[in-house]
Amino acid sequence: MASVLVSVEAGVETITLNRPEKLNALNPEMHQLLRAALERASVEPEIRAVLLTGAGRGFCTGQDLSERNVSPGAPPIDLSVSLGSHYNPLVRRLRALPKPIVCAVNGVAAGAGANIALACDLVIAARSASFVQAFSRLGLVPDAGGSYFLPRLVGTARAMGLALLAEKLDAEQAAQWGLIWKVVDDDALPGETKALAHRLASGPTKGYGLLKKAMYTGNNLDVQLDLERDLQREAGLSDDYREGVSAFKEKREPRFKGK
Repeated sequence: MASVLVSVEAGVETITLNRPEKLNALNPEMHQLLRAALERASVEPEIRAVLLTGAGRGFCTGQDLSERNVSPGAPPIDLSVSLGSHYNPLVRRLRALPKPIVCAVNGVAAGAGANIALACDLVIAARSASFVQAFSRLGLVPDAGGSYFLPRLVGTARAMGLALLAEKLDAEQAAQWGLIWKVVDDDALPGETKALAHRLASGPTKGYGLLKKAMYTGNNLDVQLDLERDLQREAGLSDDYREGVSAFKEKREPRFKGK
């Protein structure tokens, strides 16, 4: 079985991390497959939303540490190489993808695995899931966007607590703190996230892509207002905007095509 499974159904590309025996810890092969899946989602018009999840009892525990040789006498490891080659490009692809991404966290999300989830647009976790910023346990700093996402999502005080103490944050608390969008019962997670991804796939995906750009482009207020203006102009020229207004006036459900 491939270490990343990809399927497309009714406009939704489902990407499943598939090393359950390793709690979906990431290796170079998985990064290559993730890159290919996200590039496909970016260029194929029939793919209008992405659902990211993990197989087995974990979402992702970050880097597979079994591939790190830290035995006495081994040469030092330059982690910037892995970040520059794999993790940072992955986070950038998730944020830049002009289509909505739903992340279904089905179990533990630790280290870079937690922050990859946070790079997605809507994160829904099973009630038994948890989030762990495990980096400090290894003498490391949060990476894969963790130092950017955490303070913006939960505030500096909570971000520092999560990063310094590396304590497990259960899904309920994560939702209450605003780290994630929603928590659901374990058995409801697959159906609810699939339904949400299909709902987004049938929506105005052109506008969703512009919305992501507006939300994720950090600027001061004046620049941000100009950016919103420019993006709203592009959205307003789309066929989906025209269809949305027509459907509202005609009191019917819109038929969006992502154009």
